[in-house]
Amino acid sequence: MEIKATAKINLGLDVVRKREDGYHDVRMIMQMTGMYDRITLEPKKGQPEIILRTNLPYIPTNEHNLAYKAAKILMDEFEVTDGLTINLKKFIPVAAGLAGGSTDAAAVLKAVNMIFRLGLNEEQLRERGAKLGADIPYCLMGGTALAEGIGEILTPLPDMPNCSILLAKPSISVSTKEVYGALRANEIEKHPDIDGMIDAIKNGDLHGITDRLSNVLEDVTAPSRPIIGEMEREMVQAGALSAIMSGSGPTVFGIFEVESNARKCRDALRRKYPAARIFLTRPCGQGGI
Repeated sequence: MEIKATAKINLGLDVVRKREDGYHDVRMIMQMTGMYDRITLEPKKGQPEIILRTNLPYIPTNEHNLAYKAAKILMDEFEVTDGLTINLKKFIPVAAGLAGGSTDAAAVLKAVNMIFRLGLNEEQLRERGAKLGADIPYCLMGGTALAEGIGEILTPLPDMPNCSILLAKPSISVSTKEVYGALRANEIEKHPDIDGMIDAIKNGDLHGITDRLSNVLEDVTAPSRPIIGEMEREMVQAGALSAIMSGSGPTVFGIFEVESNARKCRDALRRKYPAARIFLTRPCGQGGI
């Protein structure tokens, strides 16, 4: 079986408070994109082990990989006696704020459920995915959604209006744990207008969405990484309606109404930042994995 695992961006990311358990309550507008990893899974009769292979040598292929964990959690629970080979071809940049590991895990949960005919519905898969990572329930849902709690409380929203999304991941990596650790949630002065963005999405108002793009984590990540702001400014100068950082970063994305402007900007950024990974994609609706 071959399955696609699509990357997400955060159109809006607000942190409401830090919880006593150390996690943060958030309100986020999540959006799937058309960029994806490709995963091939093959059951192995009578060989009770999980074998994971990837095209990138620095990605773990054992219990430290979320896709491996996703397969194991279901196969252990349902006492699957056959084995599984997983070939993971990564295109989504790693440690980039695009939920690359979470979306791989979500895709594997779906695939294992189908391959071994476990009979779980999406809500049951989300319950198990939440034990592995806060973004996994959303990655199982896909499309456009409001995520609350630590990211596990999901409300589906209408599909985002069609547009071009330019993703640019600088040649640096960011630790999500470190970013949240440095965030002072009680000192956030300006919170994103999440409710206003929800209304804009429901009205199919692309400009209303882009006028409200905001991410409170950028105040933590960007000051010590000036390339984030540089890329955002270049996207806006090239015609993006707006540009912000996704998740904990460092990936920047710009939303373009005119595709030709997005293509020109993509080519210009590739010339200026040859070590960066730059992709042009579109929003992806529910069922995109």
